[in-house]
Amino acid sequence: MGESWVELLEGGSLKKRAAAWAALATAISLSAVSLSPVTAAEKDIFGWVEHVLVGESRLDLEAKLDTGADTSSVHATRIRRFRSSSRQLWVEFSLTDEASERTIRFKKKLARYAYIKEHEGPSQKRPVVELTICVGDHEKEIEVSLVDRSGFEYPVLLGRNALEGHVVVDPELQFTVEPNCPAAEKR
Repeated sequence: MGESWVELLEGGSLKKRAAAWAALATAISLSAVSLSPVTAAEKDIFGWVEHVLVGESRLDLEAKLDTGADTSSVHATRIRRFRSSSRQLWVEFSLTDEASERTIRFKKKLARYAYIKEHEGPSQKRPVVELTICVGDHEKEIEVSLVDRSGFEYPVLLGRNALEGHVVVDPELQFTVEPNCPAAEKR
């Protein structure tokens, strides 16, 4: 009868122990590879901070790509909720590219409200709208919460809802590619 893994790893000759350890290491590494559903080669690699184009106006903003966040948010000012003539809730807000001082006023249907739990204090109720975001050559319409991010370094935070499916974030990289999505009227 053969020896058990424990017997091979702890006892026996040096040659048998070395072979057992090598076999165990190979088995572990092969099982880890077979469990990986996606390889990085199937996705684009971006840095943890990238330039993005926002909305049809293609406002160029800096974004933090945060795999620790579920949802995305954008620094919005002059947020105003209103009802349309058909009684639907809409949100009007401004986004500004601080580098160029370009400000765009948006009007979007309210998708929902998000209740975001702050580290300290009560939950914050934020309006959520759908915005088109371009990072690299990937364009996606995503839900973003509108919030005052003036206390943060980057006006856009892209969470997993924006990144899933096509992006791997390398925390050692920043500004790896300029956004390059075709303009809406050219599609």
